[in-house]
Amino acid sequence: MTGFDVAIIGGGVIGTSIAFELAAEKLRVVVLDRQQIGQEASWAAAGMLSPAPASWRDDPLVRLGRESLRLYSTFSAAIEETAGQPIGYECEGALELFGGPCGEEDRNRRVRECQQQGIAAEAVSMETALAWENAIGQAANAAAWLPEEGRVDPRLLMGAVAVAARHRGVEFREHCPVTGVTVHGDRCLGVVVDKGRIPAGHVVLAAGSFSSQIQSLAQYAPTRPVRGQMVALHPNRPRLRRVLRSKNGYLVPRRCGHIVAGSTSEEVGFDKRVTGQGVRRVLENAFELVPSLECAEIVETWSGLRPGTPDDLPILGPTPLEGLLIATGHYRNGILLAAATARLVREWVTRGRTFFDTEPFSPLRFAKLKQQAQHAP
Repeated sequence: MTGFDVAIIGGGVIGTSIAFELAAEKLRVVVLDRQQIGQEASWAAAGMLSPAPASWRDDPLVRLGRESLRLYSTFSAAIEETAGQPIGYECEGALELFGGPCGEEDRNRRVRECQQQGIAAEAVSMETALAWENAIGQAANAAAWLPEEGRVDPRLLMGAVAVAARHRGVEFREHCPVTGVTVHGDRCLGVVVDKGRIPAGHVVLAAGSFSSQIQSLAQYAPTRPVRGQMVALHPNRPRLRRVLRSKNGYLVPRRCGHIVAGSTSEEVGFDKRVTGQGVRRVLENAFELVPSLECAEIVETWSGLRPGTPDDLPILGPTPLEGLLIATGHYRNGILLAAATARLVREWVTRGRTFFDTEPFSPLRFAKLKQQAQHAP
């Protein structure tokens, strides 16, 4: 069977973006997916490009997110130029809203946290926020402006990056589940599929929440699925220009006029059902942000399985098996981190080192934690 320079397991936005980058180096690349390309978490995402931390624990993730956001303009332009189609990339900033008796205090704390981590953020008055987005509900009494944040349409992005990768010579094999890798000594030599083996100089595991389903690789990629339910609304008004979000949910406008509302976070295994309870929760949060959306048409509901990890950080980097790289576990940030992840893997494959400190994301960290637990008194 024909061999490749790189075999990528997983055809979501991470795997396909990696393929796009590697093909620029004239490498022979194959992407293998258990179903159709881009039909899991990438297809289901909202598309916010936000490196703002969910908590102080996210500090390493914030640095990686900032770097990926910096790369996004060039990344998106290369995809659009190669594919000849748009990805819905916008850089209009985001408004984060706060309510309750401590709204202003919570907003000021949030702004300080962002600024201390190098993220542009400022407190703005509600008068200013309402002048920008006059549909904001009365539950909000404080607002923060994050001017550098952006968004893409994940379905447009997924389609365009796959087309762009094909234009660069990448081969895609759909409905081709990988069951393992071939190993000789301490080197990975390719992948095992139902119909045999595919030799490859490098193998990249980028299968999202399904990465841990390949038993021989699960020790490096202990991912789990976290369900997120979403609703798309089409209002006559308002036409939001910016992302709106609060601690309870978010609204992401699309060029087509839809507003994507999300999202739940549910530990239910590989169950992708859309439930009444989940949709109700998403809609309640959406109506709190913008009450007039109660009159909007519901045009679609769906769910996706985010790839979580034990510490909710991505898993990026080499393994003890020479030639085997991991690029998975991006959890809520796969769309944002696609640009940086693709660049990192390109440098690992072509240079053996990277431009960025990825130690906090190393696949080896789980083995270290296991050893520490075993030796604990």
